[in-house]
Amino acid sequence: MTEPLSESYVYAAARTPFGRFGGALAETRPDDLAAVALSGVLAKAPALDPAAVGDVVWGCANGAGEDNRNVGRMAVLLAGLPTSVPASTVNRLCGSSLDAAMSASRSIETGDADVVVAGGVESMTRAPWVLPKPSRAFPAGNVTAVSTTLGWRLVNDRMPQEWTISLGECNEQLQERFGISRQRQDEFAARSHNLAHEAWESGFYDDLVVAVDGVDLARDEGIRPGSTAEKLGGLKPAFRPDGTITPGNASPLNDGAAALLLGSGGAAGTLGRDPLARVAGRGAHALDPQEFGYAPVEAANTALRRAGISWSDVGAVELNEAFAVQSLACVDAWVADGLADAELVNARGGAIAIGHPLGASGARVLGTLAHRLVADGQRWGVAAICIGVGQALAVVLENVDTARRSA
Repeated sequence: MTEPLSESYVYAAARTPFGRFGGALAETRPDDLAAVALSGVLAKAPALDPAAVGDVVWGCANGAGEDNRNVGRMAVLLAGLPTSVPASTVNRLCGSSLDAAMSASRSIETGDADVVVAGGVESMTRAPWVLPKPSRAFPAGNVTAVSTTLGWRLVNDRMPQEWTISLGECNEQLQERFGISRQRQDEFAARSHNLAHEAWESGFYDDLVVAVDGVDLARDEGIRPGSTAEKLGGLKPAFRPDGTITPGNASPLNDGAAALLLGSGGAAGTLGRDPLARVAGRGAHALDPQEFGYAPVEAANTALRRAGISWSDVGAVELNEAFAVQSLACVDAWVADGLADAELVNARGGAIAIGHPLGASGARVLGTLAHRLVADGQRWGVAAICIGVGQALAVVLENVDTARRSA
């Protein structure tokens, strides 16, 4: 007879501050950043014997430099965990660490593990240039070094050209499709900066962010308090001469790591703390690569269906802000489907201000969501992220305390 599935919970979250490209974290290796986040989240459960961690699932979008050779396992070793703790690294580009958290939750629900750490890391500053190997010895021609920081590289000629355009051009096309003005994008970006600053000032991020030793960076490096749409309106378009997307209304290049501690309901005793939120639903969606920014719409709808709720039940949303335009397109769709208020999205700021170190962002939005549900007393929340090459992931969380009071 088949055993019923268990339930999985988020018990704790921790992340490094997110640094700017070439900024305060530029001298810190990605495997060291990963170890900081991993140690930081485990420190929130001091009763836990590290040997009891059943698995570590880690996300990374690059894997071409110092984050190669299974950076999740490297983080375990560098953090000083017992060598008996296994680890893997997953790559779903921008969604890598949310994918890691989803995989961790499934391991717990099926009984394969009782406690799992999930997370992710990216150093976009330290992403290397790569050269393809020559097909024969001593080639006479020039060879071009390709940056692995962001976007397509070493593209297969069989790929249709419309799939391999830049991420910015993809979102300019999305802007044309939905008619989202430059003004709206700049207003959204300014809101992100100001809400992130207010959240830091209020102490919201104090319990979520752990310091990196030897680095003078206490807060996310890219936040610009006092941002306005008028100030951002002076920036030139980045992808088309007459376009709407600028460095001010798109997420920057960043360095950072984030981690989550997940466990079963019975793991509370092992961890010495109560869970924050239950993983109630998961969703994945894929579409044409150039439309990737809109993919979170259906990923979130799928996760909501699997959780057995609707948008009208949702009290908090964390959507990774790859670009203001794609964020607005998603939010508009969700409001049309019943989300009560667009202001429920990224109420503590988003990636345009906080940053988007690719492999770390999924864990960042899920950890932020769990803490928002607790801080605001909301029962249901959605975390979602778009992913280059036409994908998205989403997770629904249920606040454990609020659910208990509602029972």
